[in-house]
Amino acid sequence: MQLSFTLPEIEIVAQKLLDQASTTVIRIDGEMGAGKTTLIATIVKLLGVNEGASSPTFSLVNSYEGKDKTFYHFDFYRLNHPDEALDFGLEEYLDSGSLCFLEWADKITPHLPINYDHFTIQQQKDGSRLLKKINLKRD
Repeated sequence: MQLSFTLPEIEIVAQKLLDQASTTVIRIDGEMGAGKTTLIATIVKLLGVNEGASSPTFSLVNSYEGKDKTFYHFDFYRLNHPDEALDFGLEEYLDSGSLCFLEWADKITPHLPINYDHFTIQQQKDGSRLLKKINLKRD
């Protein structure tokens, strides 16, 4: 999957990302300002979350109550070591069966589950964004 989009089209792209997801752990990579948090905020809105989603840069994780489920949004940007994620119970969140959206997951690579969905978002020169699904090769 590869989609180019502008902000007015973000809900369509958010729904397509959800349709493409095959696990409850969704990693979204991209440079600072690429739109990771905006995309995740749109996704949780589509899932019935009434409150506005924001980046959990300082809290590391935000939880949102949807129609009938809780969703988690992680931002690992401020971590200095992968094991810091274990200190707040990362494994329990990832094993909870709830949707978990991960930003800056390259900071916790040793603790990522074997199966997760991996997407990248890139800002293009014309201001649009490009969302790609990365196919993971698992042994």
